[in-house]
Amino acid sequence: MWSYWGCSAVAGLLGALSACSAKLALGADYLREMCGAYTGERAEFCDWIHLVLRLCCIGLVFLCNAAMWTFFAKALRFSSSSAAATVTTTASNFISSAFLGKVLFGESRAFLWWVGISITLCGLILLHTYLPQAAEPAKKKS
Repeated sequence: MWSYWGCSAVAGLLGALSACSAKLALGADYLREMCGAYTGERAEFCDWIHLVLRLCCIGLVFLCNAAMWTFFAKALRFSSSSAAATVTTTASNFISSAFLGKVLFGESRAFLWWVGISITLCGLILLHTYLPQAAEPAKKKS
């Protein structure tokens, strides 16, 4: 059984995967460079493979987005607070984006980015550890 934080985490990861797929499909020639490195610069083969891989990445953008919205909707349904589901999804997306950016594109993050994600994670911890107060019964007016 899924919990809201599990669905939120998966939604954030899928959002990051969608962004990476879009960067591969529409960005610089990452796919062509990878193909040339493995095939020894055979231009005709790389041009054909490059087109097929771009089309697959475009398809992945739509697939990941559809799955991301499905998991985010489940997280909202399972959560008692839409803010908790939203912040969890956002934090998961930031962390997943940083990891995938480093692994796939060799990107690094500035110190200020790490400060920002630390503050976000502290807020997330507060949200998840806060126990709501019992509501006071409404007083009847006479």
